[in-house]
Amino acid sequence: MTEANGSNGVNPDKDLNAENLPGRRGDQGEPIRVQRGMFGANNGGDTTGYGGLVRPVRLPGQATRPYGGWFDEVADELEGALEEQSLLPENAIEKTVVDRGELTFHIAREHLPRVARTLRDDPALRFELCTGVSGVHFPGDKGRELHAVYHLRSLTHGRVVRLEVSAPDSDPHIPSIVDVYPTNDWHERETYDFFGLIFDGHPALTRIMMPDDWQGFPQRKDYPLGGIPVEYKGAQIPAPDQRRSYS
Repeated sequence: MTEANGSNGVNPDKDLNAENLPGRRGDQGEPIRVQRGMFGANNGGDTTGYGGLVRPVRLPGQATRPYGGWFDEVADELEGALEEQSLLPENAIEKTVVDRGELTFHIAREHLPRVARTLRDDPALRFELCTGVSGVHFPGDKGRELHAVYHLRSLTHGRVVRLEVSAPDSDPHIPSIVDVYPTNDWHERETYDFFGLIFDGHPALTRIMMPDDWQGFPQRKDYPLGGIPVEYKGAQIPAPDQRRSYS
């Protein structure tokens, strides 16, 4: 009998193939930290009922060939196109990850514009559309705490791939690819605004949501919980650090 969660009666903590448990990778991948509790609360303030949960958090590791499906074709075409430009693929592509049916190329940040242009222009690839860039902050991923993630879509071939670029907190610079994908203009500004990633070469890298004089980057995981009281429909809503706390 299949249970409502689709686990077939198998404990999803023990079944690495259980689709209802995102993030579970067993002993595979690259460990970056140990998660304690559901939301990382400490000092006994966790009221979720998951305060005793302890589990490692891992990023997916390098995939091995064959990747499967059209992934190998795209990887071969990209590597071949880079070689034609006298760029060794292993210098540009730090690792290739296949995880949950998705293909991700981790790119050395100095080679991002060339890789993006190659993916856009090569006739066998033709990833004409970049749907934006998102920031991610992994404080435990030492030396590459800040990540920028790009989703590219090929309208010609009906495919989607992801590019991921990392930078350390101490040097949060990544080349802009607005010249390659002009629609990334606002997306890069938003990622700068919230995560502090500096996109070198952007035509006008200014904050897009927060006030120009705002201090810090609110979506980093080490950003302090606190803020300014907000008036809403005549009522004063306290700042987050004055509300109920879980830590």
